[in-house]
Amino acid sequence: MKLPDFEAWGIFASVVEHRSFSGAAVALGMSKATVSKAISRLEARLGTTLFHRTSRRLTLTDSGSALAERAQRILTEGQCAEEQALDAASAPAGLVRVAAPLTFGIKHLGPVFADFLALHPAIRIDLRLSDAFVDIVGDGIDIAIRIAELPDSSLRARRLGPVTAHIVASPAYWEKHGRPRHPADLAHHACFTYANTSNPDVWRFRKAGGEEASVRVEGPIRTDNGDAMLPALRAGLGVAVLPGFVIDEDLAVGTLEAVLPEWSTGSVALHLITPPGTLRPARVEVLIDFLTESLRRTCAEPR
Repeated sequence: MKLPDFEAWGIFASVVEHRSFSGAAVALGMSKATVSKAISRLEARLGTTLFHRTSRRLTLTDSGSALAERAQRILTEGQCAEEQALDAASAPAGLVRVAAPLTFGIKHLGPVFADFLALHPAIRIDLRLSDAFVDIVGDGIDIAIRIAELPDSSLRARRLGPVTAHIVASPAYWEKHGRPRHPADLAHHACFTYANTSNPDVWRFRKAGGEEASVRVEGPIRTDNGDAMLPALRAGLGVAVLPGFVIDEDLAVGTLEAVLPEWSTGSVALHLITPPGTLRPARVEVLIDFLTESLRRTCAEPR
């Protein structure tokens, strides 16, 4: 039996991660020609084209997309095997790529990483903060933090705790326009909507007794970041539904006021997401454990 071309599979995973032959070559310490030959060799062996190549752009074919996740798994399992052989678990080292929402990352991950790096100085963290959807496998992310109701997928998810959202506006806004008595009343208010949802213009609520309500809203602002809504909210220009970690300080000092506390906005939770597969480098495992403990504490803290 002919063995798989493990080197070519690893190089393919690196090209997918860096989105270019030259980027993969730099990361792997190889020449661009060596990377190109390995991809051609793998394509010939598989009998399919993995990339569409133009002078300006490199994109995965359908076959390449289908195989990218497996290539990353092959590379990760090889790294795990080497680290175990070198007893890396006793002193984890190397780079861990982490993706997280912008505001949550600034407020909560910065302090956590400061504590973590003090304990593990040989580990480096590449933290990418964005509220946009992140392709964990395609972007080579080791750990992603997501605040959402998660769809079924091949990714591994660990629920860390609930994230409570509130319906808020400034006291001056409520005095001028009236406080809603039911979620349906929000249809008559200027509502700021969050773009990174499947249907930003429909807000859904649930009451403890089981009653549900959905309301179509509109307003002057739509954005993919909750912090961007705060100046207009404080100025009395509208209403928003935002998680506690964005508005807790405003609620505490009274610049924003929450209404309809008996209605919840659904089962949104904080999750730690990792790519498929059970084997991970020791540096990733130790950070997962640290984040899990720290962020579960964060979710449990009274607001």
